[in-house]
Amino acid sequence: MLDPSHPIVELLKQDPRYTFDAYVFVFEALNHAQNILGMGEEIASESSEGEDEGQTPERHVTGQQLCEAIRQFAIEQYGYMAKDVLASWGIRETGDFGEIVFNLIRIGQMRKTPEDSRADFDNVYDFETAFRQEFKIAPPQEP
Repeated sequence: MLDPSHPIVELLKQDPRYTFDAYVFVFEALNHAQNILGMGEEIASESSEGEDEGQTPERHVTGQQLCEAIRQFAIEQYGYMAKDVLASWGIRETGDFGEIVFNLIRIGQMRKTPEDSRADFDNVYDFETAFRQEFKIAPPQEP
């Protein structure tokens, strides 16, 4: 259960366009981008003092990279229904990913570099094309 004092609770009240699941999915897709797809460049952490030497360096993923990672992750998780699942959470275009990310930045749950912009997420791809998959039903192979 979500702690009522968590900043995302107030965010969901202030901006009801997206569901809690949309925010969770963006976090999961970011993790997928960094740790599974290897996206992002290593950046120096702002709080390098007192950090463990064995700590994994932070990786910065651009808006365009995150959009692509979200597309791949959504197809992997939801297959043919990916576009519909995203729509049920209020997400209908890549700009919505930008709105979610910058909402999370505003409440201190994500960070950005000075070069990052909300516009980085606009029109990265067309949802209709990006989530259309060719599903083929093939008869079982005979031994």
